Amino acid sequence: MTTSVDFWFDPTCPWAWMTSRWMLEVEKVRDVKTTFHIMSLAVLNEGRDLDPAYRDHLDKAWAPARAALLVEQRHGSEKLAEFYTEIGTRFHPNGEPRTLETLKAALDAVGADADIVDIAQTDAADDDLRRSHHEGMDPVGDEVGTPVLRVNGMSLFGPVISPAPKGEAAGDLFDGFVKVTAYPGFFELKRTRTVDPIFD
Repeated sequence: MTTSVDFWFDPTCPWAWMTSRWMLEVEKVRDVKTTFHIMSLAVLNEGRDLDPAYRDHLDKAWAPARAALLVEQRHGSEKLAEFYTEIGTRFHPNGEPRTLETLKAALDAVGADADIVDIAQTDAADDDLRRSHHEGMDPVGDEVGTPVLRVNGMSLFGPVISPAPKGEAAGDLFDGFVKVTAYPGFFELKRTRTVDPIFD
């Protein structure tokens, strides 16, 4: 029986990107289907006193999140997954600037509606963005970010990994994640990150 995984991400987060590549690897070795959804780091951090550099990052995170949401609404979840791979590859392994030009190029590459980049510069989709955000984030609280994964009705932040495991190692990690997620009294495992995202 296929295990369904709902995955909330912000396109600008390199750690969510790493976890998403792991889940796509898991799909090769386990009977798993991942459905991607949008959360927004900009929404999550509204009203918080933040370092100016991170605030600048969040200001630039609105348009990619809005665009991803519009891709999902207009073209469906499979196209969203395709767009996430495209924009994530550009932002993270390729290190392209988080500009409207990069966003437009990614939308063009997957055949998404051309006007999405224009709408993403406005707040027209923000009510829907907030709904998607809260659907993913409310079950885990506002003390965490992205990624958030939901398996069998239970949600957790993470896992935060680097590099993303391949093959059976990816499947083994997923098996463990499912087990800890299943216990309603499980809340946290953590250790200090000692590496940056390793894109391979």
